[in-house]
Amino acid sequence: MARTVWDSSVGKKTVMAVSGLIMLSYLVVHMIGNLKIFFGAGEFNHYAHWLRTLGEPFMHYEWTLWVIRVVLVVAVVAHAVSAYQLSRRDIRARPTKYVHSRPRASYATRTMRWGGIILGLFIVWHLLDLTTGTVHSGGFQEGHPYQNVVDTFSTWYGNVIYIVAMLALGLHIRHGFWSAAQTLGAGSRTRDRALKATANVLALLLTAGFIAVPVGVMTGVVS
Repeated sequence: MARTVWDSSVGKKTVMAVSGLIMLSYLVVHMIGNLKIFFGAGEFNHYAHWLRTLGEPFMHYEWTLWVIRVVLVVAVVAHAVSAYQLSRRDIRARPTKYVHSRPRASYATRTMRWGGIILGLFIVWHLLDLTTGTVHSGGFQEGHPYQNVVDTFSTWYGNVIYIVAMLALGLHIRHGFWSAAQTLGAGSRTRDRALKATANVLALLLTAGFIAVPVGVMTGVVS
């Protein structure tokens, strides 16, 4: 049954919708946590340490964090694979492009695929920068996330990469949330307006919330 569901277009869209909502939930929590940087190094570093002790003493040090990481990796892979396979299926079904683009297609809809690629590349860079420190500028300091964030956004390319990715994220959420609601059967003629408004608000708040951090560093509010 699982294989039959996965092989169907509806099944792949459902996987995309559920995995997308899991990632969206994480992004809301992650953004709120990021904004703690405006309360100073002590507050931000304490929050980062708390994440590693979450669930203690029942869970060992960092176990809960690793559970969250595994769930996110599974969600990202499932989302990307189902999106790629649906895209290939659409191309096989329509090998030649339409002469004219669909007039009602929004900018976010037309850029969903490119936005997904941008976000995928950003995730890799973001992990190498602030998790492993592999591409970090200014000397990565283990256990000092506040200083690491300031170092990253003290470079022009760190700001450009992050802001471009967050703009792509906003567009992705704006279309993806409403699309997921339709796939999971939450949409209707009476609820569509509310769902679209919710998608717009979520996209705006998350984009602004994430971009606030590099802007804070650039303006000296965070230093």
